Amino acid sequence: MVNSSASMKTGSNTAKTALPRKRLRRPAEETRSEILATAEKLFSMRGFSTVTIADIAAAMSMSPANVFKHFHSKVALVDAIVLRQITSLQNDLDAMDTTLPPYERLHQMALSLMRKHVLTLEETPYVFEMLVLMAKQELDCGEQYLQVLNAHVSKIIAAGIKLGIYQTDDLDGTADTINHALVSVIHPVLIAGENPDILATRCTKLVNMMDAALRNTLAK
Repeated sequence: MVNSSASMKTGSNTAKTALPRKRLRRPAEETRSEILATAEKLFSMRGFSTVTIADIAAAMSMSPANVFKHFHSKVALVDAIVLRQITSLQNDLDAMDTTLPPYERLHQMALSLMRKHVLTLEETPYVFEMLVLMAKQELDCGEQYLQVLNAHVSKIIAAGIKLGIYQTDDLDGTADTINHALVSVIHPVLIAGENPDILATRCTKLVNMMDAALRNTLAK
């Protein structure tokens, strides 16, 4: 006959070992990064409006409260997602060939941004919804995006001034004007559904005008 106390002890030990282990606490930045990656994936697959914070939490096996702990709303998630993409964009711009003439550098930047956004809209059409939201809400990422572009164009203009082919009394203001003029060919919301070949031609014409203006300033 089996000793009942031994049996109970064994059963007790088994129950103890069967208990689920507590999840290890991870660094907050690591959790934020995973939330952003999950949210971006769900937004791209299903659209911003149909995905809830609860959906994002469920995909990560965590409670909605944990998501809210890091991001107070879906709009805040979009802002953070785009800001992360802007960092990647800045790296791409910094990697462009600085030995090219200023005109070619400006043309390369405009075409590269246009093609990148066209491809994004083709592969993940739901991104358009996020971008419209970004424009309406005037999120921080919109201002950051313009700052990155302005800094890049300022470097190109400065290189042209150093070579003696460009002239301007207001470097930052000129860079800002150029980027606002390029909006029609690089802003995802404005180029959605446009023919890429037509956009490329438009890019070239705009850059030609900008290059001519920088070479021949208006008489005062």
